[in-house]
Amino acid sequence: MDRRSLLAGSALMPFAAQAQGTDYPTRPINLVVPFPPGGQADLAARPVAAALEKILRQPVVVQNRGGAAGAIGNGFVARSAPDGYTLVMALSSLAVIPEAERLFNRTPPYTADQFAPVALVNADPTMLAVPASAPWRTMEEFIAAARANPGNIPYGSSGTYGTLHVAMEMLAASANIRLLHVPFTGAGPAITALLGGQIQALASAPGTLTQHARDGRIRVLGCWGRERVSAFPDVPTFIEKGFADVEFYIWAGMFAPAGTPAPVMQKLRDGMRQAVQDPQLVQAFTAAGAPVRYMDAPDFAAFFAEDSARLVRAVQRIGRVE
Repeated sequence: MDRRSLLAGSALMPFAAQAQGTDYPTRPINLVVPFPPGGQADLAARPVAAALEKILRQPVVVQNRGGAAGAIGNGFVARSAPDGYTLVMALSSLAVIPEAERLFNRTPPYTADQFAPVALVNADPTMLAVPASAPWRTMEEFIAAARANPGNIPYGSSGTYGTLHVAMEMLAASANIRLLHVPFTGAGPAITALLGGQIQALASAPGTLTQHARDGRIRVLGCWGRERVSAFPDVPTFIEKGFADVEFYIWAGMFAPAGTPAPVMQKLRDGMRQAVQDPQLVQAFTAAGAPVRYMDAPDFAAFFAEDSARLVRAVQRIGRVE
């Protein structure tokens, strides 16, 4: 190699290093929430963004890109440059949506392997809520009413094959009931409809229900977890009541596009490890009834694989829903 080529290569080295993320971040980061405001992903993303920007010393901007049960926002991030400047706060529906599309012989808008797990921030069992004005005071009364009136009790979801839809259909299959599905663009609008009486039931995370239950506007009848939730200690699990296969968790976790450079991923992982210890974040999560449950990338990847396999089986059992 001649001297001119050597000098040219040396001059490019700082730029190559920067491209690999050693100076990351040098500009604002976009944290996509693939749902409207008010749902589990949004409630997790905003405290995370506030804590993370203090650590990374760059703005972390939450962008709500809702629609199609999360497919629009997830797909946007999957197609984004793998440079650490576009991330997603995703729910378990990340793995469900591609499988649902395959049921209809459609090309999925993305695949799960287009994402790299960064960190899990919380994971809560789904809870069954009804309006305070509803006549059902127990899980058994709700199920009995559904059996007596097949297809007449409307329930909301964050979209067809979204987390809230899959949870309710899992219950319906196990309890041998038929409900009327009313999809919304996200959990936030679905909760608004529940409070307004447009729907009569909703499966949702504890964090989105806690304050409304405290205010006496809704009643929580059941829990999809293996154990009861501390925010609702008197609410039984479906497993307790004999529905052994009714188990579903709504978790929120940060992902980057696959192929994001290792130095960038490490900075994000280190940042998230510190962020979940931020007192304001911990207070926000606790107040919402969804305490921090942190997992670093390797453990989160294993958790995601196991949870995804269970949810894919559930979607296959549900089958095609027009």
